[in-house]
Amino acid sequence: MRQTETTHPVPAGCFHCGLPVPGGAHYRNLLEGAEREFCCFACQQVCEAIYGAGLQGYYQRTPQGALLAPPPAPPTDIEMYDLDEVQQDFVRCQGDMLDAHLLVEGIHCPACVWLIERTMARAPGVLAANVNLAGKRLHLRWDKRRTKLSSLIAELSKVGYTGVPYDPEAAEGALKKANRAMLFRLFFAGFAMMNLNLVSIALYSGADSGPFRDFFHWMGCALATPTLLYSAFPFYKGAWGGLRNARLTMDLPIALGLSVTYAYSLYIIVSGSRVGAVYFDTVTNLTFVILIGRYLEGMYRHQAVAATNRLLDLQPRVATVLLDGEEKLTPVRAVKVGDRVLVKPGSKIPMDGVVREGSSQVDESMLSGESAPVRKNAGDRVAAGTLNGRGALVVEVGATSQNSTLSRIIRLVEEAQASKAPIQRLADTIVPWFVLATLSCAGIAFFVWSDHFEVALMAATSVLIITCPCALGMATPMSIAVASGIGAKHGILVKNGAVLETLSRVTHFVFDKTGTLTEGKMRVERVIAAAGRDENALLKLAAAVERYSEHSVAQAVTRVAEERGLDYRDAAVEGFRATPGAGVEAVLGGQRIVLGTAEWLRRNRVALSDELQAQIAGLESQAKTCVHLAVAGQHAAVLVLADTLRADAQGLINALRAAGIGMTLLSGDRRQVAEAVARQLGGMEVIAEVLPQDKDKVIRQLQQRGECVAMVGDGVNDAPALIRADVGIALGSGTDVSVESADIVLMQSELDKVRLATLLSRRTLRTIKQNIGLSFAYNIIMVPLAMMARVTPLVAAITMPLSSLLVIGNAARIRNLFKE
Repeated sequence: MRQTETTHPVPAGCFHCGLPVPGGAHYRNLLEGAEREFCCFACQQVCEAIYGAGLQGYYQRTPQGALLAPPPAPPTDIEMYDLDEVQQDFVRCQGDMLDAHLLVEGIHCPACVWLIERTMARAPGVLAANVNLAGKRLHLRWDKRRTKLSSLIAELSKVGYTGVPYDPEAAEGALKKANRAMLFRLFFAGFAMMNLNLVSIALYSGADSGPFRDFFHWMGCALATPTLLYSAFPFYKGAWGGLRNARLTMDLPIALGLSVTYAYSLYIIVSGSRVGAVYFDTVTNLTFVILIGRYLEGMYRHQAVAATNRLLDLQPRVATVLLDGEEKLTPVRAVKVGDRVLVKPGSKIPMDGVVREGSSQVDESMLSGESAPVRKNAGDRVAAGTLNGRGALVVEVGATSQNSTLSRIIRLVEEAQASKAPIQRLADTIVPWFVLATLSCAGIAFFVWSDHFEVALMAATSVLIITCPCALGMATPMSIAVASGIGAKHGILVKNGAVLETLSRVTHFVFDKTGTLTEGKMRVERVIAAAGRDENALLKLAAAVERYSEHSVAQAVTRVAEERGLDYRDAAVEGFRATPGAGVEAVLGGQRIVLGTAEWLRRNRVALSDELQAQIAGLESQAKTCVHLAVAGQHAAVLVLADTLRADAQGLINALRAAGIGMTLLSGDRRQVAEAVARQLGGMEVIAEVLPQDKDKVIRQLQQRGECVAMVGDGVNDAPALIRADVGIALGSGTDVSVESADIVLMQSELDKVRLATLLSRRTLRTIKQNIGLSFAYNIIMVPLAMMARVTPLVAAITMPLSSLLVIGNAARIRNLFKE
């Protein structure tokens, strides 16, 4: 039961929303022994639902005397959101776990956040429910076996909120609407300022001592009052929102400065005092100038992080689907996996997929940062948003627009831009104390100049206006947002801001060998068969088994089989199993096939042939990889494979060595092969013949030595090490597992991007420190001047946004890194 002393007084109007109850309305409920009246059936039902769920604490958390909005109309046709073809546009699926963002109408305060999160957390099947108050978005994660999205939306509507799938276009529309409202406030303040300045000129010209003095004063009041109530409303809203949540915000000093100046001026004209002066012109001037600063900040901030918006613009809206030989223009949201789409010359590729017909050059620069077009033939993969060249392509769709490479990039960039680096905790901790210090300085200034009241008032107001915690608050997030956006533009995807800070202090790099330092495009140089065995027959068996693996060795084996014209795809393979770092096994034609390392054959009780061992002696010390094949328990052949170093591997290793960073080559390959590769690169520590769990242990051992470790890899067996490392870097050519496990993803398999990512992290951290320093330096210089009454409120209002713009401009300089 709700206790009387902890609840709000019963409102005279509707118990839920506080609005007047219409005459003749009969919406009443008996709650906690008292009859409550409601303005409508919706408020009555919402209140019943809140009490029925035991969430009546909601009414204790709403601000005292605040009016709640009446419940919005419940959504209609919500069952359509359960359809797979509809969900594919906004729901992410991980097995039976679904993940979605809803745009929620009706959220207005932290009490709403509290109610929604607790209501949804109690719903069956919901694993997580988090509300973003600023964006009015609800992030839901639920088990599709236990509940449906329509049921969750219905549950949300029961407590008075309408939820619809989050649409970036709708969100962009909301942003434009907010900008338009800001411009209206700015224009109104500008209109009032210009007219009030004319009044001020008349007063300063002598009217202040004439018969029209009171008339001009009241005219100034008539112009300043609506400016304060309308144009300056965002400052009061922000200040009140912070106080309501027991937090000092950046808007509080501004709101206080405007209020005190206006109140003093109003006192002068109401009291009829002939001693003091009025400062209504200062109120309008301050409001106008600060709004201009806010608008410019928003504009430059939007430009600084525009890389994400440019990525959004890459996604085509329609696709030309081929149905029974006919072309049909179809929205990309309606295109299904398996459909074939025609991509005409000069058009953007609408969906991720595989080329089935045609040949062309594709520009992938916006996704990978690689300016040179890439040749695409039948069987090659293409990505949504890339630009087709002069040839026509028929592409079989392999992923929905929601799961495309472009969509994943956008999600990663958005998450990184919204994340916080550890250094930001310093700024977040300082800002509230900074505001408190501002209020204290203003009070001290007023006290020091109290013998001259008007000087004291102007000095205190200048202190309140000139101090700028905004710059301090933006120092970190702006730098991270710019770095994430520009990194994505050049093929470096950073998953969160903390990674940038960690990468800047890495002391040791660990490299996988195959597919990372080497091309990973291994080729079979020769097949050494045991006496009496047919080389092509053995190669056919190996290719039939390896076609089920994604390892670079498997690709090399199947490729050479195709080059020799061997028909291996029709073979019936049973019981295929791959063991990362060791090999594969399967049953083919009743014979057990084992393919992999020599140790893998021993583990499968296969005795190695001395004849074959003698023939491959010395090959591994030449960086050749030997893959052993056993058929029906007999060591039948050795496949000799070779790989080549990446063209930019030597440059990266030299750069890291020059920077004094330690390096380790970590490989599951034979020690002789790994050491041969290390020698080609100028030498480094080598740890070879390791299983996936051993890679994880190696990383942990380095960390225990005090090293800050970055792991660079691309394979399934690299995933544990990528997760364990302080920073995991995956090459974009790697498997989905390694990409998901990494903190940084390089869209192109270019090792030079590792160097650029390191430089980006260092530049970002340096910029954050510079921005924090600029913010402190500005306030250390300007606040004493304001306290000494050397700065007028108007000058303070002009210089305050300049400090924020300086921080934004400095953060934007990160983009020059890729021009150097």
